[in-house]
Amino acid sequence: MWNFKSFENNIAIVEENSNSVTYAELSKLCDDFLQHIPSRSLVFNLSSNCLGALLGYVACVQGKNVTLMLDDHIDKELLSHFILTYKPDYLWVPNNKNSEFGGRIVFSECEYSLIKTSYDHEYPLYDELALLLTTSGSTGSPKFVRQSYKNLEANTRAIAEYLHLDASERPITTLPMNYTYGLSIINSHLMVGATILLTDKTLMQRDFWNFMSDQHATSLGGVPYTYEMLNRLMFFRRRLPDLRTMTQAGGKLLPELHQKFAEYAEKEGKKFVVMYGQAEATARMAYLPPEMSLKKCGSMGIAIPGGKFELHDENNQVITDTETVGELVYYGDNVTLGYALSGEDLAKPDERHGVLYTGDMAKFDKDGYFYVVGRKKRFLKIFGNRVGLDETERLIKSKYSNVECACSGKDDALYVFVNNSDLCSDIKKYLVEKTKLNPVAFHVQFLEQIPKNEVGKTMYKELEKFYDKVC
Repeated sequence: MWNFKSFENNIAIVEENSNSVTYAELSKLCDDFLQHIPSRSLVFNLSSNCLGALLGYVACVQGKNVTLMLDDHIDKELLSHFILTYKPDYLWVPNNKNSEFGGRIVFSECEYSLIKTSYDHEYPLYDELALLLTTSGSTGSPKFVRQSYKNLEANTRAIAEYLHLDASERPITTLPMNYTYGLSIINSHLMVGATILLTDKTLMQRDFWNFMSDQHATSLGGVPYTYEMLNRLMFFRRRLPDLRTMTQAGGKLLPELHQKFAEYAEKEGKKFVVMYGQAEATARMAYLPPEMSLKKCGSMGIAIPGGKFELHDENNQVITDTETVGELVYYGDNVTLGYALSGEDLAKPDERHGVLYTGDMAKFDKDGYFYVVGRKKRFLKIFGNRVGLDETERLIKSKYSNVECACSGKDDALYVFVNNSDLCSDIKKYLVEKTKLNPVAFHVQFLEQIPKNEVGKTMYKELEKFYDKVC
């Protein structure tokens, strides 16, 4: 997928310790890795944002092996469950975790080791299968998205095209490598010979900002939670002369924050690019051109190069009228093969054939720009009235800007969880006033911490255990 020879003298990776490798050196490391593993092996990669994890991923893609990306800090019992379910041929793990696994170490490099397990091609692999990724909402299910080589290349080329990426870019990592958005940033910048600044530090740490400044980072990306944190961290007061581009995906950003970052970008001569995607479409399906960021505030934009959208009504008929809500359906070469729930599923061929029913409800305006209004399954019937949980969250966050909240529930009972106990009563009154619905439908409770996954997305399934405890 990548032609490293075209950029062999360029710096490919810089780590926080100032360790760096050129594209020629990265290519050599990949060759060394592949000498110790037969083609079409299944490899589990316990990843963090470091050179070792990246080496394992890139080498597997280049060598036509199948890699399953997992967080280095994954729960041990869950990891054991995945290993028993998929029976990988090899594990690529940090050296400090070698003792946790049986097997034989066959190769070590960049503080990572390749461990041969007791399994040997236990499950046949579909010829085009390249990568296995968890969906962003995965909390323990063995469900993975099956991505092909064609998926990866098509999406990577489209992203590089619409973001106008070139070798002068220096993106800094703000998202995990095992997350589809974070991985797509790596893929697209490797394709153009850019320099990737690898760090596991968070926005809350001074070391992150020092590394960003010292290495002249030109771009950063984030999910809505990232931008909520940036807003609280007085981001707009920072002097970042090298920063050119900010990208946002992983869910809909509050319109107020969208506007605030778009205005900042326009004032400072930077680009703010809102995007839309899912692991089921490799990474990205839509982007909002930065010059339209203020004019189309709140929009997810238009389809990426090579992609197409439709809206379907409840009868699966195509919607042609503007401002009419329907399910968003996407067509493109980046639509993935389907899911895997077991090792046997790794042999399955393409089940989607380039068509993805996203599960998102959306509308488009007279100019053809799309707007997501909520998830198909994130709606409740409250005494006969259809209420969107995502829209309810945005309503609360717009009114109470400093509160974190999550909405969940079942028909006739909407549960609102907030991290500020003093606001529970006020929020309930506000929702009753806004919706004109019976107060008994709303249950507002304090939670010290809203459950989120490693990329800041709310884990709604975790909220269900609090339903009976709501006052």
